[in-house]
Amino acid sequence: MANPAWTASGDYFETCTCDYLCPCLSSNLTAPPTKGDCVFAFAFRVDRGRFGDVSLDGLCFALAGVAPGPMGDGNWIVGLIVDDRADAAQEKAIAAIASGEAGGPLAALAPLIASFRGVEKKSIRFEKDGLRRSVSIPGMLDQAVEAFRARPSPASRSSSTTVFTRSTSALRWRAPPRA
Repeated sequence: MANPAWTASGDYFETCTCDYLCPCLSSNLTAPPTKGDCVFAFAFRVDRGRFGDVSLDGLCFALAGVAPGPMGDGNWIVGLIVDDRADAAQEKAIAAIASGEAGGPLAALAPLIASFRGVEKKSIRFEKDGLRRSVSIPGMLDQAVEAFRARPSPASRSSSTTVFTRSTSALRWRAPPRA
């Protein structure tokens, strides 16, 4: 059975255990992690969203995982943490979106996942304050990212600014054993 059409808008950010700047950004996922493995989390807050007739408004979720080498090489082990306020239909919809099964941006990552270890429901606190984003999932994840704007070079003809980020992450997620 095909998944229904879906849409979601809100906030997203990611952090990992690599040093200051993640090497994936400049290498198109081909650089090795700075600390051996890459432990990462992608955090989402859906301000407005629908999966067919199912409302996703106000729900949060996080995709947490480990990549044993360059992220582009795959072999990721991931798990999904869904907002404990989600009902069964919402949990199923978020799982389809986060796994890439429902198509969309996360579908591009699906071939990199070697092992999906399941879904857990937890309380998720996602906060936004100016250029700062943070998420807390008690006992599992505390991460934050803060952007800052660089001033354009005097020699630049552009009036735009570049946004850089620095992140902190305390990820305590461990892949559950296979059932």
